[in-house]
Amino acid sequence: MTGKFLSLNDAEYAVFVSQLRQANERLNAFNFIDENKKSGKIISVKDNICVKGMPATASSKILQGYTPGFNATAIQRLEDNGFSVIGKTNMDEFGFGSFGLNSEHPAKNPFNEEYVAGGSSSGSAVATALIKEHVSIAESTGGSISAPAAFCGVVGLTPTYGAISRYGLIDYASSLDKIGFIGKSADNIREVMEKTVGSDPKDTTSLSTAISNKNSHKLYVIDNLMGGIDEGIKDRFEELLVRLSTKDYKIEHVKIDYLEYSVPAYYILSMSEASTNLAKYQGFKYGFKVKDFSLNYNDFFMSARKQFGREAKRRVILGTFIRSKSIKQKYYEKALAIRHAIIARMKNFLKDGFIIMPSMPIFTPKISEVSDISPVEAYSMDMLTVPPNLCGFPHMSFPYFYERGMPLGAQIITDHFNDYSLLDFLSEWEIGFKYKFKEEIG
Repeated sequence: MTGKFLSLNDAEYAVFVSQLRQANERLNAFNFIDENKKSGKIISVKDNICVKGMPATASSKILQGYTPGFNATAIQRLEDNGFSVIGKTNMDEFGFGSFGLNSEHPAKNPFNEEYVAGGSSSGSAVATALIKEHVSIAESTGGSISAPAAFCGVVGLTPTYGAISRYGLIDYASSLDKIGFIGKSADNIREVMEKTVGSDPKDTTSLSTAISNKNSHKLYVIDNLMGGIDEGIKDRFEELLVRLSTKDYKIEHVKIDYLEYSVPAYYILSMSEASTNLAKYQGFKYGFKVKDFSLNYNDFFMSARKQFGREAKRRVILGTFIRSKSIKQKYYEKALAIRHAIIARMKNFLKDGFIIMPSMPIFTPKISEVSDISPVEAYSMDMLTVPPNLCGFPHMSFPYFYERGMPLGAQIITDHFNDYSLLDFLSEWEIGFKYKFKEEIG
């Protein structure tokens, strides 16, 4: 099927951009909005994905001033098929965060500005909630699509690792990063995905495996992941399971070993890779330039790298420590082994069904409350989104309930390269679930 997307004439476009800028002043969804008239279907793009002629900062001061002269492969494929980019969306710096607050101007939740938008694809989720018939091209490493989609009441699809080229993505952790989509409908997401999947000679991690839609009416609930979830979230999730069971879905409760190690394994691997990938930002090539060449070696590079935010510095330091010769075998190699063990165990269930769980273990927190959460506690908020991301399984967060005036999301996981089955599930869900957004532009 073909989805609906905004396509505006000159007068409509001027009004649209004006309304979008006004909303952006309140919600900080965009780092950059292009006022030039767009022909074709309007999409937005997360600010760590390169769009020719538009700033690409990954919400980091160290990349201020960087404007790529090329498109990421995913963007080029979409532009070749009649899509136009309206702007670059806000995010946690380099993708480091679950709440969207690791940005100079944090995004705010469209349902209530006192609440977080989720991260790291915060701006993509807010933009999608605001704009009619919209899809934002986002990216996930450990939950960066599912978390903001859940908090902002939209749909977030994270594809199989390797299904979509990462060429033109400002990397965080190369073995984990996945370009994906945040949208409102199955048809819209399906259309952009069909135009972007496929191997790319510019990205050796992209794969040519065909995407299937092997469907199932069996849903597995992982009981040993439910322990750390807010009791209110559990209650609402149980109501969802009852509702699905009336639609001929068979619910089975299971235990999957080693999942309790997924979060520490993920952060060991992701921080290690982040410290390597961020090493290239040294004041010479990209964005921030150190102009005082009289400085000694250490002071020169310190002048550049002090532009990193607090969380980026934390991850670079920890990742460098983990990769050190005396520590690597103790932590890094064990994390790799845990990842492979979890993949094998999850596949045992995904071969004949879906795994379903809440997207986030807590209700959407207020911005003021997050300052009381320690870094370790913040990392633990990824307990539900990390397993599929660590293993490269396709997964999708979809809105299913309102609680305290805020949306709740549930996450469904399937086997590698069975991505379209998630959209089939969403299409079926949409038939009986009428969802109204509070505010839309366009």
